[in-house]
Amino acid sequence: MESRDGAWHDRMYNNRERVPLFAQHLARWATESDKARAVGPCELDVAYGPGEGETLDVFPAPHADAPVLVFVHGGYWRSLDKKDHSFVGPAFTRDGACVVIPNYALCPAVTVPHIVLQVARSIAWTWHNIGRYGGDRRRIVVAGHSAGGHLAAMALACLWQQLDPALPRDAVRSALAISGLHDLDAIMRTPFLQADLHLTPDQVAQASPARLPAPRQGTLYTVAGGDESEEYHRQNRLIQDAWGARRVPVCELLPGLNHFSVLEALVEPSHRLHQLAVDLLRA
Repeated sequence: MESRDGAWHDRMYNNRERVPLFAQHLARWATESDKARAVGPCELDVAYGPGEGETLDVFPAPHADAPVLVFVHGGYWRSLDKKDHSFVGPAFTRDGACVVIPNYALCPAVTVPHIVLQVARSIAWTWHNIGRYGGDRRRIVVAGHSAGGHLAAMALACLWQQLDPALPRDAVRSALAISGLHDLDAIMRTPFLQADLHLTPDQVAQASPARLPAPRQGTLYTVAGGDESEEYHRQNRLIQDAWGARRVPVCELLPGLNHFSVLEALVEPSHRLHQLAVDLLRA
């Protein structure tokens, strides 16, 4: 049996090594994001807090009282930017939603728990302010890819009134984790990531959704690409095992998709993943 040492974890989690054409995916995201911002409408670099990276982009809804999609980008908490993911906006404003894409500071300048708090603050800002962009703050759905999938699950588990007493307990109605990372212990054991993340056992316990109690309300859908590593498949199952099928009724592997193409499926109207997101927005 293969030893699960650092080299094994690197093989499981180094998606750029696993997908030789990853650069083409990233280039496509950048090109489509440039187009999305150029065509608009959108409001860019809105501050949701005073800290490093605490800005967000808003793609307003075409009509008032629209559901709100907060999309959180991935990059293993250490790379990428909201501007690389603007292409998500038009895919859902077409469906009548308002879309918010927050940024956050990156490791190693900050810790993963700090990023969790930043994303929570961006959602709090959204709850207070999204009405002027046509969004209904009672209908906030958080979706994220990879590290963003982890952050989306953490948002569903957030104790909102501890962050801001003005917020309701169900500030986030539901969440969609795409290739999410739900137990950070394995990430702490992955050398190429730990060099930047500097995760500690306490941080793993604090910021792993699968180690937290199941939320008292809300729904999480969790998916991963069928062509992703066995560890991504395990992480995908893990959150349903931890929180239960009532809270996590959808736990699927999407055939033929790798770690990068799975995000592109989110914006393809005919794809199962896009339809899952729309179902959450319409619930």
